[in-house]
Amino acid sequence: MLLLISPINTEEALEAIKGGADIIDVKNPKEGSLGANFPWVIKNIRELTPKSMQVSATVGDIPFKPGTVSLAAAGAVVSGADYIKVGLYGTKNYREALEVMENVVRAVKDLNDQALVVASGYADAHRVGAVDPMEIPRVAADSGADLAMVDTAVKDGKTLFDHMDKDTILKFTETIHDYGLRSALAGSVKEEQLPILYELGCDVVGIRGAACVGGDRNLGTIHHTAVYQLKQMMEKF
Repeated sequence: MLLLISPINTEEALEAIKGGADIIDVKNPKEGSLGANFPWVIKNIRELTPKSMQVSATVGDIPFKPGTVSLAAAGAVVSGADYIKVGLYGTKNYREALEVMENVVRAVKDLNDQALVVASGYADAHRVGAVDPMEIPRVAADSGADLAMVDTAVKDGKTLFDHMDKDTILKFTETIHDYGLRSALAGSVKEEQLPILYELGCDVVGIRGAACVGGDRNLGTIHHTAVYQLKQMMEKF
């Protein structure tokens, strides 16, 4: 299981790198769960990140606007991202989500066929009217994406497990593995939940809050000691 840590700037990125994260995930919490950061921030973080580490970039909690989202995804690739994460926030069903992701995949792969595309749904999709998270594996597979992910849309202290029980998460990971793709799980994940996610077949775990001073994704800042502690725990699995 790979540890994905989500910095908002170069200072936090350096802390995540020092702590031993596997993937440096550039995002902007001010714009939402998968809020997009600026191209120059992605570029700067890619330049300071060792080549052995991959850089991910979110393109936002996106609306149902395939052209707009495809252009954003292309911008993330040009800025140096290895993973392109799309939060399917404004897509209400499988059909809309598929249309967005098919165009994103084409935009990304035309520019860099080695870049990885992540289709992300929300465990609490019912609270925002987004596509059912259990449709995300099929959306990822049918669109040609590389990973299927679930996060939480509303950051109110509730975790992934408050919206999806273990059996549901297991079904999610098994479904995406059956398609031959990888799973990514996030949503205010806490340190003590990491062993459970590993047992449930998670390939990539996304964390921000638990890597921040005070455990607050918005008010805290990422610190290398917290990242190191998470990574050391995962090394034991």
